[in-house]
Amino acid sequence: MFYRVKEVKPLPSYNVLVSFVTGECKRYNVAQLFEKWDVFKTLSSVNGLFEQVKVDTGGYGISWNDDIDLSCNELWENGMSIDAAPTDDLQEMQAAYDRKHTGRKEDSGVHQVAPNSELKEITILQ
Repeated sequence: MFYRVKEVKPLPSYNVLVSFVTGECKRYNVAQLFEKWDVFKTLSSVNGLFEQVKVDTGGYGISWNDDIDLSCNELWENGMSIDAAPTDDLQEMQAAYDRKHTGRKEDSGVHQVAPNSELKEITILQ
């Protein structure tokens, strides 16, 4: 059985957050592969390459380029279930990644009430 990937996001410390078509999410630590396969070391030595991760056609894995990829089953079988990971840690990892790569800090705690009483969120970027 294939556990097809729907979406992938790079996180700090060479982790990826993988969403599967089943609705489940897992965190996979790519750094564990640096010593196992030399090609994965490129992700840490080429600036910006790790952040270019994308879902392969059909969702059968993720890849960074023609030489570096991971199968959907590897991600499923060896990824850490989000249920097993503290949510705050994952949110902090994503926030740290966003701060590092956008140079901006988000504060989504500010809201404005529209004239027609719809609540709309305003994101303030500093």
